[in-house]
Amino acid sequence: MSTNEIDTSDFYAFEQLLSDGERERLHAVRDFMTAEVAPIVNSHWEAATFPHEIVPGMRRLAIAGLPYRGFGCGGTTFLLDGMIAMELARTDPSIATFNGVHGGLAMGSIYLCGSDEQRERFLPAMARYDKIGAFGLTEPDVGSGASRGLTTTAERDGDTWILNGQKKWIGNATFGDLTIIWAKDVADDQVKGFVVANSSPGFTAEKQQHKIALRIVQNALITLDNVRVDEADRLQGANSFADTAEVLRVTRAGVAWMALGCARGAYENALRYAVTREQFGRPIGSFQLVQDLLVRMQGNITASWGMVARLSQLQDQGLAEDRHSSLAKAFCTVRMRETVGWARELMGGNGILLEHNVGRFVADAEAIYSYEGTREMNTLIVGRSLTGRNAFV
Repeated sequence: MSTNEIDTSDFYAFEQLLSDGERERLHAVRDFMTAEVAPIVNSHWEAATFPHEIVPGMRRLAIAGLPYRGFGCGGTTFLLDGMIAMELARTDPSIATFNGVHGGLAMGSIYLCGSDEQRERFLPAMARYDKIGAFGLTEPDVGSGASRGLTTTAERDGDTWILNGQKKWIGNATFGDLTIIWAKDVADDQVKGFVVANSSPGFTAEKQQHKIALRIVQNALITLDNVRVDEADRLQGANSFADTAEVLRVTRAGVAWMALGCARGAYENALRYAVTREQFGRPIGSFQLVQDLLVRMQGNITASWGMVARLSQLQDQGLAEDRHSSLAKAFCTVRMRETVGWARELMGGNGILLEHNVGRFVADAEAIYSYEGTREMNTLIVGRSLTGRNAFV
């Protein structure tokens, strides 16, 4: 490939890190998002509805649980999985979040913490999107403090467990089939994981209203009122919060990729606007201050891409640690926030109109900035690795 053939939205040609077959899969996702999601995404975002009509297309793409091996999963690289997460977010961060919750958090919990029997029972159907999963960790009064402060309880009663409590901000839970519920065992005070059918008696999921970000994602307030779960549905490898954290370490890298996709989507819409919008008799892209904003955005995107690409390579080599995912999530979401802000600034008042897309990225960036660990919490994880001293409360 010559320099002239490089897409300027992939300024350093990071896609060349993929094999030819992997690039074909990435471009298939791009074509799907362009043809089937982009035309309907603004109307669904405005109405706060989920476009269920796109699920068959995602099933054909087979992109749920891509890096997991066996059990109907793709067995591909984390690098391809990350680029696909970016590609989804490049068109719409809500769709990327839907897939990240289902294929990353829910499937990842079963893959990393379940028994082989549980993997075989749940993962093939989830990989086909026949069963949609959610991930229930955060609570109404417990977010960053989940490692110590979970109030949802699990009490063993013979061959079943009784779950009580509430979970908040649980994506996919209003229409999904199963939710991974993390609860504290009253017997040993340790966090354990359970695969809970959303149809279980005592399980209710109430859609959260009035969001200003990721409006397509159907977040739920879950109430668990004496919900009974068989011992067979307790994740056999989830015996403490350290096991929960292992899932988050893997998926947090995916959120950094989504942040990059959100930034890239805003930038590309701003660039198209800059070369077509005219003021004073010429396109605004010919003005120095507008070019300065575009270059700042491209710098953020390229720097973030380099970081997450290397992070995914470390994952593929089995070398990635908490500190690596946390640095990427903290850094890339800050750069994302800057980038979408500059894209909105470039468009002036038009930047807040849905028809120009950038306003949606600006709003959605606020959710990506906070979920899967705030900047502050991820900073403390990295800070601990640098100093050897724990600054957590």
